Amino acid sequence: MKETQHATEGHVQQDATQAKQEKIAVQQNNPLHGVSLEKLLKELVDFYGWDILAAAMRFHCFQKNPSIPACVKYFRKTEWAREKLEGFYLSRFKRMPRASDEEYVLPPRQRTFAPGIVPREPMVLTIESIELSQAKAASSFKARSSRRSAPRRR
Repeated sequence: MKETQHATEGHVQQDATQAKQEKIAVQQNNPLHGVSLEKLLKELVDFYGWDILAAAMRFHCFQKNPSIPACVKYFRKTEWAREKLEGFYLSRFKRMPRASDEEYVLPPRQRTFAPGIVPREPMVLTIESIELSQAKAASSFKARSSRRSAPRRR
């Protein structure tokens, strides 16, 4: 009986180890793999600065007395904000390809990228370029919304 129990436990442990190794292998091509939230924030702040991040992300923690420890605390508590920050890191800082529809529903840390795709140089952003991009997005959203709510002609 004990031999069977030990064999079963060993098999379960081996399956868990194999599953973990497969997951790590899939994640190896994700630029977020192995990057702590603190390191990610430091990279973004060093490259863009607090003003650019505040304009682009619109998080209060970037605007009022920003600090790495305070921001890390906020992002650890607020999952949607952390995912938005990680998405910004992937798309603007690492300039990775846009996620497919299937991948888009996953949090950024769980997304995969095809082997051979490597991060590129960070996108250069200015307050003006961010405001222009946000204005375009708002205009596009307004246009789509007005088309949906307009009465249909028969």
